[in-house]
Amino acid sequence: MKVLVIGGAGYIGSHVVKEMMKAGHSVTVFDNLSSGLRQNLFAQNDFIHGDILIPAEIESAFARGFDAFVHLAAFKAAGESMIEPEKYSVNNLIGTINIMNAAVKFNCKKMVFSSSAATFGSPEYLPMDENHPQNPENYYGFTKLEIERIMKWYDQLKGLRFAALRYFNAAGYDPDGEVIGLEQNPANLLPRIMEVAIGMKTGMKVFGTDYDTRDGTCIRDYVHVTDLADAHVKALEYIDKNDKSLSLNLGTEKGTTVLELLNAARKITGKEIPAENVERRPGDPACLYTTNKMAKELLGWEPKYSDVETLISSTWNAYLKNQK
Repeated sequence: MKVLVIGGAGYIGSHVVKEMMKAGHSVTVFDNLSSGLRQNLFAQNDFIHGDILIPAEIESAFARGFDAFVHLAAFKAAGESMIEPEKYSVNNLIGTINIMNAAVKFNCKKMVFSSSAATFGSPEYLPMDENHPQNPENYYGFTKLEIERIMKWYDQLKGLRFAALRYFNAAGYDPDGEVIGLEQNPANLLPRIMEVAIGMKTGMKVFGTDYDTRDGTCIRDYVHVTDLADAHVKALEYIDKNDKSLSLNLGTEKGTTVLELLNAARKITGKEIPAENVERRPGDPACLYTTNKMAKELLGWEPKYSDVETLISSTWNAYLKNQK
């Protein structure tokens, strides 16, 4: 298939592009490079420098003729979304509507959307599954949930088939070491650990050590970005084969605590990685992890790279390569 990957120069997007190519699809990347990097582009792909907030630019891209598209161009910092909801309203909601309108206009009716576990809010039960109530607790999660609702209407009214893939905690880097562009201003735990290990920062904070977990720190479900990318490929092929939309949770069914990740990183990197224990952050649930039963059943998806060692070593490798 001819696939347009919107946000394909970003952290997750570049890994999706690589897996799409491996599966034999022809890929074009559309990105405004606000957080994506030219370093993450592959020479064999066409690249369109454009903005989803300018309808003429996204229409011009779809006018080239595509069979399917992947949308990874949303802003994603939950904390920032609570301070600047305007920014998230414009980019995530209006930007997505611009994309979908352009896709429908040019008859591109297969869509894979990067959704989020943030659509669920705090867990009412564990492991979370696709039937878990969706009650987002930050504005970012609200925008992702609204997009899921809009997609359902476009499916019904315009025949736009979609896969909403709800990531839990994306982590890791390309195990082959080809994609190494580092995230700009990362807010997630593993990059923060790596910034200290490599010497970019002098220390980090562990928010809360008194949770009801095996070591008192939060448990999260870390999924390797290459496993996520593989799910995008499989979801697209499912839509193509079945002419049917789907919404799936993507996780490992296993949780890892903050301290487990930190101690494993100390061991693998050989660095001390100073960390200060501080108060809990408001709104941080003790545990978040999902079942991936439906992804296995519908897509035949299995996380292959999401063990703690691969998550850390592949990320450390990317940080080391960026030092050269």
